[in-house]
Amino acid sequence: MEDLNKDKSAHKNTVSKDMVMKKYGEAPHENREEVQDFVNLRMNKVSSLKLRLRQETHEKFLRPSVMLTGVDQCEHMKFIVKLANAKKGIELGVFTGYSALSFAEALPEDGLLIAIDVSKEWTDIGMKYWKEAGVDHKIQLRLEGGIIVLDELLADENNKNTFDFAFIDADKNNYPNYYDRIIQLLRSGGFLMIDNTIWNGKIADEEQRTNDQETAHIWQIVDLAMNDERVEVHTIYLSDGLTIVKKK
Repeated sequence: MEDLNKDKSAHKNTVSKDMVMKKYGEAPHENREEVQDFVNLRMNKVSSLKLRLRQETHEKFLRPSVMLTGVDQCEHMKFIVKLANAKKGIELGVFTGYSALSFAEALPEDGLLIAIDVSKEWTDIGMKYWKEAGVDHKIQLRLEGGIIVLDELLADENNKNTFDFAFIDADKNNYPNYYDRIIQLLRSGGFLMIDNTIWNGKIADEEQRTNDQETAHIWQIVDLAMNDERVEVHTIYLSDGLTIVKKK
């Protein structure tokens, strides 16, 4: 089995702490949660409908609700999708449909988001809000495993090199298995957004990258992208980490 932690790539850099530019000094501001709420609610235009979706998710699925993608991250991704004039995308990992709703808001009336998840219980929440928002016609929900759906799409040559964007926020152990399949489906200039690539800070811990299976597979997909000549890639420390991969 390949050593997922082996830093074999040319992109590995070693820098001293003094070389890292610190935006906020040695420690983050103490009122981080208060500032985050202000950013989410006062510096982004988020509909009351979307906030109700988040509230219902928290009430019905207390512990799993941590899987909700951050408000500011969703608005950031929605902005990118709209800037790209995207019409067709794929989402792997829907949960209760908040990020799918954000993508659908950015798509034109004839746009399409193939939203893939395995839980009817979770996605039933999203479907209700998609309909209320008037975007349900843009979302094709597939209640199947991600690899099954991607392989089905790839089986039709007409699907290759046609998708404008994709978003991965599903089972972490399958992240590397999704990567090449999605790159084949993306058009030139299309982009893949990979969620949770900081993984609560574990990604920077060599022991976690070696011994924790989910962390290892998240690192593997980032490493795949960093060493893939077909793409350009960067990662930002937004929410739990967002890696964006653009196909050349």
